[in-house]
Amino acid sequence: MKITLAQLNPIVGDLTGNSALVLNAAEKAKAADANLLVCSELVLCGYPPKDLLTRQRFVEACDETVRKLASELPPELGVIIGHPTAKDVPGERIANAASLLHGGNVIATTHKVLLPNYDVFDERRYFRRGTTVAPIEFAGMKLGVHICEDAWWPDPNTHYDKEPSRYTDPVTQLAEAGADVLINLSASPFEVRKLQRRQKLMAAHSKNHGLPMIFVNQVGGNDDLVFDGASFVLNEKGKVCCQLKSFQPQLTTIDVEDLTQPVQTTFQDELEEMYSALVLGLKDYLRKCGFTDCVLGLSGGIDSALAACIAADAVGPKHVHALLMPSRYSSDHSVADGLKLAEALGIDYETVSIDTVHKAFESTSVISHDLDANPTGLPEQNLQARIRGAMVMVRSNQHNWLALATGNKSELAVGYCTLYGDMCGGFAVLSDLLKRDVYALSRYVNKRAGREIVPENIINKPPSAELAPDQVDQDSLPPYDVLDAILERLIEQDASVESVAEDFPRDVVEWVAKRVDRNEFKRRQMPPGIKLSPRAFGTGRRMPMAARIEYD
Repeated sequence: MKITLAQLNPIVGDLTGNSALVLNAAEKAKAADANLLVCSELVLCGYPPKDLLTRQRFVEACDETVRKLASELPPELGVIIGHPTAKDVPGERIANAASLLHGGNVIATTHKVLLPNYDVFDERRYFRRGTTVAPIEFAGMKLGVHICEDAWWPDPNTHYDKEPSRYTDPVTQLAEAGADVLINLSASPFEVRKLQRRQKLMAAHSKNHGLPMIFVNQVGGNDDLVFDGASFVLNEKGKVCCQLKSFQPQLTTIDVEDLTQPVQTTFQDELEEMYSALVLGLKDYLRKCGFTDCVLGLSGGIDSALAACIAADAVGPKHVHALLMPSRYSSDHSVADGLKLAEALGIDYETVSIDTVHKAFESTSVISHDLDANPTGLPEQNLQARIRGAMVMVRSNQHNWLALATGNKSELAVGYCTLYGDMCGGFAVLSDLLKRDVYALSRYVNKRAGREIVPENIINKPPSAELAPDQVDQDSLPPYDVLDAILERLIEQDASVESVAEDFPRDVVEWVAKRVDRNEFKRRQMPPGIKLSPRAFGTGRRMPMAARIEYD
Protein backbone atom coordinates (compact mmCIF):
# COMPACT_ATOMS: atom_id res chain seq x y z
CA MET A 1 0.00 0.00 0.00
CA LYS A 2 1.27 3.45 -0.93
CA ILE A 3 0.53 6.06 1.70
CA THR A 4 0.96 9.83 1.43
CA LEU A 5 1.79 11.74 4.60
CA ALA A 6 0.23 15.22 4.54
CA GLN A 7 2.02 17.59 6.92
CA LEU A 8 -0.32 20.60 6.66
CA ASN A 9 -0.62 24.04 8.26
CA PRO A 10 -4.32 24.60 9.07
CA ILE A 11 -5.87 27.80 10.43
CA VAL A 12 -8.00 27.30 13.53
CA GLY A 13 -11.69 27.57 12.73
CA ASP A 14 -11.24 27.84 8.95
CA LEU A 15 -13.27 24.80 7.87
CA THR A 16 -13.39 25.90 4.23
CA GLY A 17 -9.70 26.73 3.98
CA ASN A 18 -8.61 23.60 5.82
CA SER A 19 -10.84 21.42 3.62
CA ALA A 20 -9.14 23.00 0.61
CA LEU A 21 -5.73 22.02 2.05
CA VAL A 22 -6.88 18.40 2.35
CA LEU A 23 -8.41 18.39 -1.14
CA ASN A 24 -5.20 19.77 -2.64
CA ALA A 25 -3.16 17.15 -0.78
CA ALA A 26 -5.54 14.45 -2.01
CA GLU A 27 -5.03 15.46 -5.64
CA LYS A 28 -1.27 15.24 -5.17
CA ALA A 29 -1.58 11.88 -3.43
CA LYS A 30 -3.70 10.62 -6.32
CA ALA A 31 -1.05 11.82 -8.79
CA ALA A 32 1.55 9.87 -6.80
CA ASP A 33 -0.59 6.70 -7.16
CA ALA A 34 -1.16 6.57 -3.42
CA ASN A 35 -3.91 4.37 -1.97
CA LEU A 36 -4.22 6.36 1.26
CA LEU A 37 -3.67 9.93 2.44
CA VAL A 38 -3.04 10.55 6.15
CA CYS A 39 -3.52 14.01 7.68
CA SER A 40 -2.94 15.28 11.23
CA GLU A 41 -5.05 15.51 14.38
CA LEU A 42 -8.04 17.90 14.14
CA VAL A 43 -6.74 19.12 10.77
CA LEU A 44 -10.27 20.05 9.74
CA CYS A 45 -10.68 22.70 12.47
CA GLY A 46 -7.01 23.30 13.32
CA TYR A 47 -5.38 22.63 16.68
CA PRO A 48 -6.00 23.85 19.32
CA PRO A 49 -9.61 24.96 18.71
CA LYS A 50 -10.11 25.73 22.44
CA ASP A 51 -13.57 27.10 23.32
CA LEU A 52 -14.65 27.19 19.69
CA LEU A 53 -15.67 23.64 20.52
CA THR A 54 -18.29 24.98 22.96
CA ARG A 55 -19.77 27.45 20.47
CA GLN A 56 -23.22 26.53 19.28
CA ARG A 57 -23.18 24.64 15.95
CA PHE A 58 -19.40 24.68 15.51
CA VAL A 59 -18.91 20.93 16.00
CA GLU A 60 -22.07 20.26 13.99
CA ALA A 61 -20.54 22.35 11.18
CA CYS A 62 -17.39 20.22 11.45
CA ASP A 63 -19.43 17.05 11.02
CA GLU A 64 -21.22 18.54 8.02
CA THR A 65 -17.86 19.55 6.51
CA VAL A 66 -16.52 16.00 6.93
CA ARG A 67 -19.48 14.59 4.97
CA LYS A 68 -19.10 17.26 2.28
CA LEU A 69 -15.34 16.66 2.04
CA ALA A 70 -15.90 12.91 1.61
CA SER A 71 -18.09 13.60 -1.44
CA GLU A 72 -15.46 15.89 -3.02
CA LEU A 73 -12.37 13.71 -2.61
CA PRO A 74 -11.09 11.43 -5.36
CA PRO A 75 -13.35 8.38 -4.85
CA GLU A 76 -10.58 5.79 -5.32
CA LEU A 77 -8.36 7.39 -2.61
CA GLY A 78 -8.72 6.68 1.08
CA VAL A 79 -8.21 9.75 3.28
CA ILE A 80 -7.77 9.80 7.06
CA ILE A 81 -8.48 13.16 8.68
CA GLY A 82 -8.70 14.41 12.26
CA HIS A 83 -11.80 16.34 13.34
CA PRO A 84 -14.08 16.95 16.32
CA THR A 85 -17.39 15.12 16.19
CA ALA A 86 -20.69 14.93 18.03
CA LYS A 87 -21.81 11.93 16.00
CA ASP A 88 -22.24 8.68 17.96
CA VAL A 89 -20.81 10.21 21.15
CA PRO A 90 -22.92 9.35 24.22
CA GLY A 91 -23.86 11.83 26.92
CA GLU A 92 -24.24 14.90 24.71
CA ARG A 93 -20.46 15.23 24.55
CA ILE A 94 -18.04 15.45 21.63
CA ALA A 95 -14.99 13.41 20.67
CA ASN A 96 -11.57 14.05 19.21
CA ALA A 97 -11.90 11.81 16.19
CA ALA A 98 -10.13 10.39 13.16
CA SER A 99 -12.21 9.23 10.19
CA LEU A 100 -11.45 7.26 7.05
CA LEU A 101 -13.14 8.78 4.00
CA HIS A 102 -13.46 6.70 0.83
CA GLY A 103 -15.75 6.45 -2.17
CA GLY A 104 -17.70 9.53 -1.17
CA ASN A 105 -18.50 8.20 2.31
CA VAL A 106 -17.26 8.21 5.89
CA ILE A 107 -16.20 4.56 6.20
CA ALA A 108 -15.07 4.42 9.83
CA THR A 109 -14.36 6.70 12.78
CA THR A 110 -12.22 6.19 15.88
CA HIS A 111 -12.08 8.36 19.00
CA LYS A 112 -9.05 9.51 21.00
CA VAL A 113 -8.71 7.48 24.19
CA LEU A 114 -6.08 9.30 26.24
CA LEU A 115 -6.99 12.98 26.67
CA PRO A 116 -4.04 15.12 27.82
CA ASN A 117 -4.80 17.54 30.63
CA TYR A 118 -1.42 19.01 31.54
CA ASP A 119 0.71 21.96 30.45
CA VAL A 120 -1.03 23.60 27.45
CA PHE A 121 -3.46 20.71 26.99
CA ASP A 122 -7.00 20.90 28.34
CA GLU A 123 -8.80 18.22 26.35
CA ARG A 124 -10.99 16.86 29.14
CA ARG A 125 -12.65 20.27 29.19
CA TYR A 126 -14.10 19.48 25.76
CA PHE A 127 -13.93 15.82 24.84
CA ARG A 128 -15.30 12.52 26.05
CA ARG A 129 -12.59 9.88 25.91
CA GLY A 130 -12.97 6.88 23.68
CA THR A 131 -13.14 3.62 25.58
CA THR A 132 -11.53 1.34 23.04
CA VAL A 133 -9.80 1.29 19.66
CA ALA A 134 -9.87 -1.25 16.85
CA PRO A 135 -8.12 -1.50 13.49
CA ILE A 136 -9.86 -0.08 10.43
CA GLU A 137 -9.88 -2.41 7.41
CA PHE A 138 -8.97 -0.78 4.11
CA ALA A 139 -7.55 -2.13 0.84
CA GLY A 140 -6.70 -5.47 2.38
CA MET A 141 -4.86 -4.05 5.39
CA LYS A 142 -5.79 -3.43 9.00
CA LEU A 143 -4.90 0.17 9.88
CA GLY A 144 -4.05 0.85 13.53
CA VAL A 145 -5.32 4.43 13.58
CA HIS A 146 -4.87 6.33 16.85
CA ILE A 147 -4.53 9.97 17.85
CA CYS A 148 -1.50 11.79 19.31
CA GLU A 149 -1.53 11.14 23.07
CA ASP A 150 -2.75 7.58 22.52
CA ALA A 151 0.86 6.72 21.64
CA TRP A 152 2.41 8.57 24.60
CA TRP A 153 1.58 5.85 27.11
CA PRO A 154 3.62 5.20 29.15
CA ASP A 155 5.96 8.17 28.75
CA PRO A 156 7.85 9.42 31.85
CA ASN A 157 6.96 13.00 30.98
CA THR A 158 3.19 12.35 31.17
CA HIS A 159 1.11 11.31 34.15
CA TYR A 160 -0.14 8.02 32.71
CA ASP A 161 2.74 5.89 33.98
CA LYS A 162 2.07 6.95 37.59
CA GLU A 163 -1.27 5.10 37.71
CA PRO A 164 -1.09 2.57 34.87
CA SER A 165 -4.07 0.54 36.11
CA ARG A 166 -6.38 3.49 35.36
CA TYR A 167 -5.45 3.68 31.69
CA THR A 168 -5.55 1.51 28.62
CA ASP A 169 -2.71 1.33 26.12
CA PRO A 170 -4.33 2.04 22.72
CA VAL A 171 -1.28 1.03 20.70
CA THR A 172 -1.12 -2.39 22.36
CA GLN A 173 -4.87 -2.82 21.83
CA LEU A 174 -4.43 -2.15 18.12
CA ALA A 175 -1.46 -4.49 17.80
CA GLU A 176 -3.22 -7.31 19.66
CA ALA A 177 -6.28 -6.83 17.42
CA GLY A 178 -4.15 -7.58 14.36
CA ALA A 179 -3.15 -4.17 13.00
CA ASP A 180 -0.75 -4.36 10.05
CA VAL A 181 0.51 -0.78 10.44
CA LEU A 182 0.25 1.81 13.21
CA ILE A 183 -0.90 5.28 12.12
CA ASN A 184 -0.67 8.21 14.55
CA LEU A 185 -2.41 11.52 13.78
CA SER A 186 -0.74 14.20 15.91
CA ALA A 187 -0.82 17.86 16.81
CA SER A 188 2.29 17.78 18.96
CA PRO A 189 3.61 21.25 19.83
CA PHE A 190 7.26 22.11 19.53
CA GLU A 191 9.66 22.12 22.44
CA VAL A 192 13.43 21.99 22.22
CA ARG A 193 14.50 18.39 21.50
CA LYS A 194 10.88 17.21 21.23
CA LEU A 195 11.50 15.38 17.94
CA GLN A 196 14.05 13.11 19.61
CA ARG A 197 11.48 12.24 22.30
CA ARG A 198 8.80 11.49 19.73
CA GLN A 199 10.99 9.22 17.63
CA LYS A 200 12.28 7.34 20.67
CA LEU A 201 8.75 6.72 21.95
CA MET A 202 7.31 5.67 18.58
CA ALA A 203 10.31 3.45 17.89
CA ALA A 204 9.63 1.61 21.14
CA HIS A 205 6.08 0.86 19.95
CA SER A 206 7.33 -0.36 16.56
CA LYS A 207 9.96 -2.64 18.09
CA ASN A 208 7.64 -3.94 20.83
CA HIS A 209 4.94 -4.95 18.37
CA GLY A 210 7.00 -5.58 15.22
CA LEU A 211 4.91 -3.09 13.24
CA PRO A 212 5.70 -0.10 11.06
CA MET A 213 4.59 3.29 12.44
CA ILE A 214 3.41 6.31 10.44
CA PHE A 215 3.51 9.54 12.46
CA VAL A 216 1.88 12.61 10.87
CA ASN A 217 2.21 15.88 12.77
CA GLN A 218 0.66 19.31 12.24
CA VAL A 219 2.96 22.16 11.24
CA GLY A 220 2.61 25.93 11.78
CA GLY A 221 2.05 28.51 14.48
CA ASN A 222 -1.27 28.92 16.29
CA ASP A 223 -1.30 31.61 19.00
CA ASP A 224 1.45 30.72 21.50
CA LEU A 225 2.11 27.23 20.12
CA VAL A 226 4.33 26.24 17.21
CA PHE A 227 3.95 22.83 15.59
CA ASP A 228 7.16 21.67 13.97
CA GLY A 229 5.83 18.94 11.71
CA ALA A 230 8.87 16.66 11.35
CA SER A 231 6.57 13.71 10.54
CA PHE A 232 8.24 10.34 10.00
CA VAL A 233 7.83 6.68 9.12
CA LEU A 234 9.41 3.81 11.08
CA ASN A 235 9.81 0.21 9.96
CA GLU A 236 8.93 -2.76 12.17
CA LYS A 237 12.36 -2.54 13.80
CA GLY A 238 11.86 1.08 14.85
CA LYS A 239 14.26 2.47 12.24
CA VAL A 240 13.46 5.77 10.53
CA CYS A 241 12.73 5.14 6.85
CA CYS A 242 11.31 8.56 6.01
CA GLN A 243 11.46 11.91 7.76
CA LEU A 244 9.68 15.07 6.62
CA LYS A 245 11.12 18.54 7.06
CA SER A 246 10.70 20.56 10.22
CA PHE A 247 8.77 23.85 10.31
CA GLN A 248 7.27 23.67 6.81
CA PRO A 249 4.36 21.93 5.08
CA GLN A 250 5.29 18.87 3.06
CA LEU A 251 3.77 15.81 1.37
CA THR A 252 5.65 12.55 0.97
CA THR A 253 4.50 9.19 -0.39
CA ILE A 254 5.91 5.88 0.87
CA ASP A 255 5.20 2.21 0.25
CA VAL A 256 4.41 0.74 3.66
CA GLU A 257 5.33 -2.74 2.41
CA ASP A 258 8.80 -1.63 1.33
CA LEU A 259 10.46 -0.01 4.34
CA THR A 260 13.74 -1.88 4.12
CA GLN A 261 16.05 1.11 3.70
CA PRO A 262 16.48 3.21 6.87
CA VAL A 263 17.56 6.81 6.35
CA GLN A 264 20.00 8.90 8.32
CA THR A 265 18.00 10.73 10.99
CA THR A 266 18.65 14.45 10.96
CA PHE A 267 18.05 16.77 13.88
CA GLN A 268 18.55 20.52 13.92
CA ASP A 269 20.83 21.78 16.65
CA GLU A 270 19.14 23.52 19.57
CA LEU A 271 19.76 27.08 18.40
CA GLU A 272 18.59 26.33 14.87
CA GLU A 273 15.45 24.69 16.28
CA MET A 274 14.63 27.64 18.51
CA TYR A 275 15.23 30.22 15.81
CA SER A 276 13.15 28.30 13.27
CA ALA A 277 10.30 28.02 15.78
CA LEU A 278 10.42 31.74 16.55
CA VAL A 279 10.38 32.70 12.88
CA LEU A 280 7.50 30.36 12.02
CA GLY A 281 5.53 31.32 15.13
CA LEU A 282 5.73 35.04 14.36
CA LYS A 283 5.16 34.56 10.63
CA ASP A 284 1.98 32.52 11.16
CA TYR A 285 0.66 34.80 13.91
CA LEU A 286 0.92 37.74 11.54
CA ARG A 287 -0.53 35.86 8.57
CA LYS A 288 -3.38 34.16 10.40
CA CYS A 289 -4.37 37.39 12.19
CA GLY A 290 -4.40 39.36 8.92
CA PHE A 291 -1.24 41.47 9.39
CA THR A 292 1.38 42.01 6.70
CA ASP A 293 3.84 44.19 8.65
CA CYS A 294 5.14 44.66 12.17
CA VAL A 295 6.66 47.53 14.16
CA LEU A 296 8.95 47.61 17.17
CA GLY A 297 11.10 49.91 19.21
CA LEU A 298 14.79 49.47 18.45
CA SER A 299 16.83 50.49 21.48
CA GLY A 300 20.33 49.48 20.51
CA GLY A 301 20.09 46.64 23.03
CA ILE A 302 20.29 42.93 22.40
CA ASP A 303 16.63 42.03 22.93
CA SER A 304 15.15 44.39 20.35
CA ALA A 305 18.03 43.52 18.01
CA LEU A 306 17.17 39.81 18.07
CA ALA A 307 13.44 40.55 17.77
CA ALA A 308 14.13 42.62 14.65
CA CYS A 309 16.17 39.78 13.13
CA ILE A 310 13.38 37.27 13.74
CA ALA A 311 10.81 39.66 12.28
CA ALA A 312 12.90 40.28 9.16
CA ASP A 313 13.19 36.54 8.55
CA ALA A 314 9.49 36.01 9.28
CA VAL A 315 7.96 38.59 6.91
CA GLY A 316 10.87 40.11 4.98
CA PRO A 317 12.85 43.27 5.82
CA LYS A 318 10.52 45.59 3.87
CA HIS A 319 7.66 44.64 6.17
CA VAL A 320 9.52 45.43 9.41
CA HIS A 321 9.41 48.98 10.77
CA ALA A 322 11.64 50.14 13.60
CA LEU A 323 11.48 53.24 15.76
CA LEU A 324 14.70 54.39 17.41
CA MET A 325 13.57 56.59 20.32
CA PRO A 326 16.55 58.00 22.20
CA SER A 327 16.14 59.93 25.45
CA ARG A 328 18.45 62.19 27.43
CA TYR A 329 19.91 59.03 29.01
CA SER A 330 20.58 57.16 25.77
CA SER A 331 24.22 56.62 24.96
CA ASP A 332 25.60 57.58 21.59
CA HIS A 333 26.70 54.02 20.97
CA SER A 334 23.18 52.67 21.52
CA VAL A 335 21.78 54.91 18.81
CA ALA A 336 24.68 54.01 16.51
CA ASP A 337 24.29 50.29 17.25
CA GLY A 338 20.56 50.41 16.50
CA LEU A 339 21.18 52.20 13.19
CA LYS A 340 23.88 49.71 12.24
CA LEU A 341 21.56 46.78 12.91
CA ALA A 342 18.67 48.33 10.95
CA GLU A 343 20.91 48.96 7.96
CA ALA A 344 22.40 45.45 8.11
CA LEU A 345 18.90 43.96 8.07
CA GLY A 346 17.59 46.36 5.44
CA ILE A 347 14.49 47.17 7.48
CA ASP A 348 12.56 50.45 7.49
CA TYR A 349 13.59 52.69 10.41
CA GLU A 350 13.15 56.17 11.80
CA THR A 351 14.80 58.03 14.67
CA VAL A 352 12.46 60.06 16.88
CA SER A 353 13.70 61.55 20.15
CA ILE A 354 11.30 61.23 23.09
CA ASP A 355 12.83 64.24 24.88
CA THR A 356 10.19 66.77 23.83
CA VAL A 357 7.34 64.52 24.99
CA HIS A 358 9.27 63.66 28.15
CA LYS A 359 9.70 67.33 29.04
CA ALA A 360 6.01 67.95 28.37
CA PHE A 361 5.08 65.33 30.93
CA GLU A 362 7.54 66.79 33.43
CA SER A 363 5.97 70.23 33.08
CA THR A 364 2.41 68.93 33.47
CA SER A 365 1.11 69.97 36.86
CA VAL A 366 -0.82 66.74 37.36
CA ILE A 367 2.35 64.63 37.69
CA SER A 368 5.30 67.05 37.88
CA HIS A 369 5.22 67.09 41.70
CA ASP A 370 5.48 63.29 41.86
CA LEU A 371 8.32 63.25 39.34
CA ASP A 372 10.20 66.04 41.14
CA ALA A 373 9.96 64.10 44.38
CA ASN A 374 11.85 61.17 42.90
CA PRO A 375 14.08 62.35 40.02
CA THR A 376 15.47 59.44 37.93
CA GLY A 377 13.45 57.08 40.15
CA LEU A 378 11.05 54.36 39.10
CA PRO A 379 8.15 56.66 38.06
CA GLU A 380 10.51 58.68 35.86
CA GLN A 381 12.05 55.55 34.33
CA ASN A 382 8.71 53.91 33.64
CA LEU A 383 7.39 57.13 32.12
CA GLN A 384 10.08 56.98 29.44
CA ALA A 385 9.23 53.36 28.65
CA ARG A 386 5.54 54.28 28.40
CA ILE A 387 6.23 57.20 26.07
CA ARG A 388 8.09 54.80 23.79
CA GLY A 389 5.29 52.24 24.04
CA ALA A 390 2.72 54.88 23.11
CA MET A 391 4.75 55.96 20.08
CA VAL A 392 5.02 52.38 18.84
CA MET A 393 1.30 51.88 19.33
CA VAL A 394 0.44 55.06 17.40
CA ARG A 395 2.44 53.73 14.46
CA SER A 396 0.76 50.35 14.87
CA ASN A 397 -2.75 51.82 14.90
CA GLN A 398 -2.15 54.15 11.98
CA HIS A 399 -0.79 51.52 9.61
CA ASN A 400 -2.34 48.32 10.97
CA TRP A 401 1.10 46.94 11.81
CA LEU A 402 1.48 44.36 14.55
CA ALA A 403 3.46 45.88 17.44
CA LEU A 404 6.14 43.59 18.87
CA ALA A 405 7.07 43.54 22.54
CA THR A 406 10.71 42.57 22.97
CA GLY A 407 11.08 41.52 26.63
CA ASN A 408 12.76 38.21 27.39
CA LYS A 409 11.79 35.50 29.90
CA SER A 410 14.37 36.56 32.49
CA GLU A 411 12.97 40.10 32.63
CA LEU A 412 9.35 38.99 32.54
CA ALA A 413 10.00 36.47 35.29
CA VAL A 414 11.18 39.04 37.84
CA GLY A 415 9.15 41.99 36.63
CA TYR A 416 12.08 43.92 35.15
CA CYS A 417 9.73 45.34 32.54
CA THR A 418 7.15 48.12 32.36
CA LEU A 419 3.45 47.61 31.96
CA TYR A 420 2.12 49.76 29.11
CA GLY A 421 5.74 50.53 28.23
CA ASP A 422 8.18 47.96 26.84
CA MET A 423 5.45 45.34 27.42
CA CYS A 424 3.22 47.11 24.88
CA GLY A 425 2.41 45.15 21.77
CA GLY A 426 0.39 42.41 20.19
CA PHE A 427 3.05 39.67 20.30
CA ALA A 428 5.98 39.03 22.67
CA VAL A 429 8.40 37.27 20.38
CA LEU A 430 11.14 36.60 23.00
CA SER A 431 8.93 35.78 25.98
CA ASP A 432 10.20 32.20 26.38
CA LEU A 433 13.90 32.99 25.91
CA LEU A 434 16.10 33.40 28.94
CA LYS A 435 18.73 36.12 28.58
CA ARG A 436 21.43 33.54 27.87
CA ASP A 437 19.33 32.27 24.94
CA VAL A 438 18.99 35.80 23.58
CA TYR A 439 22.78 36.14 23.48
CA ALA A 440 23.26 32.67 22.00
CA LEU A 441 20.67 33.26 19.25
CA SER A 442 22.15 36.66 18.42
CA ARG A 443 25.52 34.99 17.84
CA TYR A 444 23.74 32.29 15.82
CA VAL A 445 22.20 34.97 13.56
CA ASN A 446 25.65 36.31 12.73
CA LYS A 447 27.15 32.85 12.25
CA ARG A 448 24.32 31.75 9.97
CA ALA A 449 24.58 34.93 7.87
CA GLY A 450 28.35 34.74 7.67
CA ARG A 451 28.52 38.43 8.51
CA GLU A 452 27.77 40.84 11.30
CA ILE A 453 24.02 41.43 11.50
CA VAL A 454 23.80 42.01 15.25
CA PRO A 455 26.70 44.40 15.98
CA GLU A 456 29.35 42.92 18.23
CA ASN A 457 29.06 45.98 20.45
CA ILE A 458 25.42 45.07 21.17
CA ILE A 459 26.46 41.53 22.11
CA ASN A 460 29.44 42.56 24.23
CA LYS A 461 28.29 45.67 26.10
CA PRO A 462 26.66 45.41 29.55
CA PRO A 463 22.88 45.33 29.11
CA SER A 464 21.08 48.49 30.19
CA ALA A 465 17.58 49.92 30.03
CA GLU A 466 19.18 53.40 29.79
CA LEU A 467 16.39 55.02 31.77
CA ALA A 468 18.69 56.66 34.34
CA PRO A 469 22.28 57.96 34.38
CA ASP A 470 24.92 55.20 34.02
CA GLN A 471 22.31 52.49 34.52
CA VAL A 472 23.03 48.79 33.89
CA ASP A 473 20.75 45.81 34.49
CA GLN A 474 23.02 44.34 37.14
CA ASP A 475 22.31 47.35 39.39
CA SER A 476 18.90 45.79 39.98
CA LEU A 477 19.32 42.10 39.14
CA PRO A 478 21.69 39.25 39.99
CA PRO A 479 24.18 38.44 37.20
CA TYR A 480 22.20 36.93 34.33
CA ASP A 481 24.05 33.61 34.42
CA VAL A 482 23.00 33.19 38.06
CA LEU A 483 19.49 34.54 37.50
CA ASP A 484 18.85 32.31 34.49
CA ALA A 485 20.09 29.19 36.27
CA ILE A 486 17.79 29.89 39.23
CA LEU A 487 14.82 30.69 36.99
CA GLU A 488 15.29 27.50 35.01
CA ARG A 489 15.10 25.47 38.21
CA LEU A 490 12.19 27.38 39.75
CA ILE A 491 10.01 27.74 36.65
CA GLU A 492 10.86 25.02 34.18
CA GLN A 493 11.55 22.29 36.78
CA ASP A 494 9.14 23.52 39.50
CA ALA A 495 11.95 23.04 42.03
CA SER A 496 11.56 24.22 45.61
CA VAL A 497 13.44 27.20 46.98
CA GLU A 498 15.09 24.87 49.46
CA SER A 499 16.52 22.58 46.76
CA VAL A 500 17.72 25.48 44.59
CA ALA A 501 19.34 27.09 47.63
CA GLU A 502 21.63 24.07 47.89
CA ASP A 503 23.46 25.42 44.83
CA PHE A 504 22.98 29.19 45.12
CA PRO A 505 22.91 31.69 48.02
CA ARG A 506 19.56 31.31 49.75
CA ASP A 507 18.94 35.06 49.98
CA VAL A 508 19.36 35.37 46.19
CA VAL A 509 17.09 32.39 45.51
CA GLU A 510 14.40 33.76 47.82
CA TRP A 511 14.65 37.20 46.22
CA VAL A 512 14.19 35.67 42.77
CA ALA A 513 11.31 33.42 43.89
CA LYS A 514 9.47 36.31 45.53
CA ARG A 515 9.93 38.50 42.47
CA VAL A 516 8.61 35.74 40.21
CA ASP A 517 5.49 35.29 42.34
CA ARG A 518 4.93 39.00 42.93
CA ASN A 519 4.97 39.83 39.22
CA GLU A 520 2.38 37.33 38.06
CA PHE A 521 -0.02 40.25 37.56
CA LYS A 522 2.33 41.74 34.96
CA ARG A 523 2.66 38.52 33.02
CA ARG A 524 -1.11 38.08 33.03
CA GLN A 525 -1.22 41.29 30.97
CA MET A 526 1.63 40.53 28.58
CA PRO A 527 0.98 39.74 24.91
CA PRO A 528 1.08 36.11 23.75
CA GLY A 529 4.51 34.73 22.93
CA ILE A 530 6.00 31.54 21.49
CA LYS A 531 6.37 28.44 23.67
CA LEU A 532 9.83 26.89 23.38
CA SER A 533 10.37 25.31 26.80
CA PRO A 534 8.42 22.82 28.92
CA ARG A 535 7.15 25.69 31.11
CA ALA A 536 6.49 28.87 29.19
CA PHE A 537 4.59 31.82 30.61
CA GLY A 538 1.07 31.77 29.24
CA THR A 539 -1.43 29.00 28.54
CA GLY A 540 0.38 26.18 30.30
CA ARG A 541 1.39 27.98 33.51
CA ARG A 542 -1.46 29.04 35.77
CA MET A 543 -0.40 30.78 38.94
CA PRO A 544 -2.40 32.91 41.40
CA MET A 545 -1.92 36.68 41.49
CA ALA A 546 -3.48 37.58 44.85
CA ALA A 547 -1.42 35.23 46.97
CA ARG A 548 0.98 35.18 49.91
CA ILE A 549 3.37 32.33 49.22
CA GLU A 550 5.67 30.96 51.92
CA TYR A 551 9.06 29.53 51.05
CA ASP A 552 10.28 27.89 54.26
